[in-house]
Amino acid sequence: MSSPVEEEPKGFTTAIQGEGNRPSLVVRQMPDVPEDIDYYMDHLNDPNLDLRSTRPSSVRSFSMDSKKKVQMGYEQSDIDTESQYDRYSTSRAESAIDFDDESPYPEVRAAVSSVDDPLMPVNTFRMWFLGIFFIFVITFVNQVLAMRYPSVYITGIVVQLVSLPCGKALEKVLPRTVFNFFGYKWSLNPGPFSIKEHVCITVMSNVVVAGVYALEVTLSQKIFYNMDVPESYQILLSIGSQTFGFCLGGFLRKFVVWPSSMIWPGALVNSALFNTLHKNYGQQDRGHMTRERFFLIVLVGSFIWYWVPGYLFTGISFFSWVCWIAPENVTVNALFGVNSGLGMSMLTFDWNMIAFIGSPLVTPWWSEMNTAAAFVLMFWFIAPILYFTNVWQSSHFPISSYLAWDNTGNMYDATVILTDGVFDQAKFDAYSPLYMSVTLALAYGIAFAAFPAVFVHTFLWFRKDIVRRFRSTLKDERDVHSRLMQYYPEVPHWWYLCVGVISLVFLIVSIEVFPSQLPIWGLFLALALASILALPLAMLQAITNQQVPTQVMHELIIGYILPGRPIANMIFKAVAFITGIQAVGFAGDLKLGHYMKIPPRVMFSLQIVATLISALLCSFIQTWMIDNITDICTPGQKQGFRCPGSVTWFTASVIWGGIGPQRIFSIGQRYSALLLFFPIGILLPIPFYFLARRYPLSFWRYINIPVFFAGLGAMPPASGINYISWALTGFIFNYLIRRFHFRWWMRYNYILSAALDAGSALAAIVIFLVLSLPKGGVELVWWGNTVWMNTADALGTPLRPIPEGTTI
Repeated sequence: MSSPVEEEPKGFTTAIQGEGNRPSLVVRQMPDVPEDIDYYMDHLNDPNLDLRSTRPSSVRSFSMDSKKKVQMGYEQSDIDTESQYDRYSTSRAESAIDFDDESPYPEVRAAVSSVDDPLMPVNTFRMWFLGIFFIFVITFVNQVLAMRYPSVYITGIVVQLVSLPCGKALEKVLPRTVFNFFGYKWSLNPGPFSIKEHVCITVMSNVVVAGVYALEVTLSQKIFYNMDVPESYQILLSIGSQTFGFCLGGFLRKFVVWPSSMIWPGALVNSALFNTLHKNYGQQDRGHMTRERFFLIVLVGSFIWYWVPGYLFTGISFFSWVCWIAPENVTVNALFGVNSGLGMSMLTFDWNMIAFIGSPLVTPWWSEMNTAAAFVLMFWFIAPILYFTNVWQSSHFPISSYLAWDNTGNMYDATVILTDGVFDQAKFDAYSPLYMSVTLALAYGIAFAAFPAVFVHTFLWFRKDIVRRFRSTLKDERDVHSRLMQYYPEVPHWWYLCVGVISLVFLIVSIEVFPSQLPIWGLFLALALASILALPLAMLQAITNQQVPTQVMHELIIGYILPGRPIANMIFKAVAFITGIQAVGFAGDLKLGHYMKIPPRVMFSLQIVATLISALLCSFIQTWMIDNITDICTPGQKQGFRCPGSVTWFTASVIWGGIGPQRIFSIGQRYSALLLFFPIGILLPIPFYFLARRYPLSFWRYINIPVFFAGLGAMPPASGINYISWALTGFIFNYLIRRFHFRWWMRYNYILSAALDAGSALAAIVIFLVLSLPKGGVELVWWGNTVWMNTADALGTPLRPIPEGTTI
């Protein structure tokens, strides 16, 4: 009688056994068409997968060598074959035995461990204590400093570094007493501080770093519209808008979290840093520096170096060296400047400037290529032509600025055209039409193109995957990380549904009970837009590490539907935008938890708790600041609490909700030509899709039109010095080094990115707290810190200044 076989644990897999405990092999018949044709077509929508290196032949079978036989654990027979067909597919129709023990993506293999310890402590007192502690610290500091200029933020990577020694300290000081509550045993100190506890603390911090988006609405109502806003309205709007996205994020799991093709480059950097800090991943190669030592060396070097461009010699940060040679030549400054110019100087020695639009070491090179090509075309070719030919009378203003202008060349004063918070046509006629810099106008057109391009691209490339995944579950995934995650209970859909219903009630009460100018159907329209956009936006970010800015489209839509209502425009944009962003961010954190093997129910709990605490705390802090800081959000505020972001938000509400897009973009208006970007965004993805299908191994499969347009979302205030230095750095590391020094890239690339980010962030915080904040700041005045300020670029001098006392 055969011995009983133990049941295999959920999170691990083995080969299927045949008679005599030998793996059962299936002999595949030769197909009537080459197998690699279907393989190429199935994986054509995944530019991160190298089809040349993973492709099968039509009948790719070969005899195993002796080494392979030892690994497989059986002797070779006449039927020993190894099929490579569709190895990385995730279709439900695939054979159940065709599993992967490693990810097919080098980026994932370089950063993520393919083993798990389900007994590792994660839901501990230490995790919750440190997580909530950092929530309070980050929320307080970032909320206060967000209203100050200049400002600095505590980022998630700072918490990732600081929380590790804090956790190790608690590991040493907390008692190990075991408590028993009705059979449930727990301890304040269950053992060594684990990597999973560390991940949870960092995720809680990441949730609150950006603050509460909807509070910009209530601040504008209080400060700029002089409205009496009750605290209950502020809290309901904050919690409702911040948490509804979690409902959407939960339903995105099967589309952007479980599939291995959704690699989420940002999560890979965090994974690489976690594994490096805890020294529990991979084997050290002899003759190579360890990841831990490499990280510490780069961290210290980055911290020290940032003092040069950040304080001692700021000219090499704003490295507009051509403008230094001709500081009064407006044409030269318009082309080569970095403040109000196009940044053709290209180079900078400040990592924060290089990584202004995201780390170039994280974003895939093909994605950076799309963005760089779009930037050169739109802002180094088309923008100068429009500016120097005075299209839209743009040469009367700086070539690049995120500000709006009036007909005298001054900043547009949005308060002049309002009466009791409502647009006043008579005041508008008496004041001035609105003018924009040429880069801002192009940026709006690009946003118009990106919006439909997202939908067309998603339909063309992912429609089959989306339909198939509506019927899939985690058990259908063959990726090693998905199989390991099967050990942990998933979060039921009704949990997410409950969160969505509660947050919806909060939003309805805040909109209906308090004066908002937004009808209830407007709220449902905002949530519907966010729900429709969540999936394509999440897929794009998971594959390309690029975010698609949608604020402009939300403002445009509601501006046409409800003209003359700036408050309604603000609320609509806040709800529609932050709901989608929260859904994408939540899905990204779930992917990080997926990589680090965090129980999904723990991840759900800590994100909800972090969001609720942050929403309440941010609301109370903002109310206290408005009530107790004199002249807050005014240009002359003595302590620097001038609220630059909030002023921009208010101005946008007047432009889009007051003046309205019909007076700016409709047929017959000055900027009506920008509407042509809509059909461009609809049509442009189509030919590249068919070219990629026709030539599957060519560069056509790497052209991504949504990334082409959406990658330019930081323009303005970004310039060529940000985009081109970012693309050049990405080309060096993610193309040249990855191609010719692949082992070095696998070992150090993501560690390098994390170390550069962390060192620069820590140095910026120290400079701000030690030198900039106390008693008005300590300035270092010399040529290296002033040369870039004494140029037409820094002064924003236009090509054709408007004489004082005249208008255009």
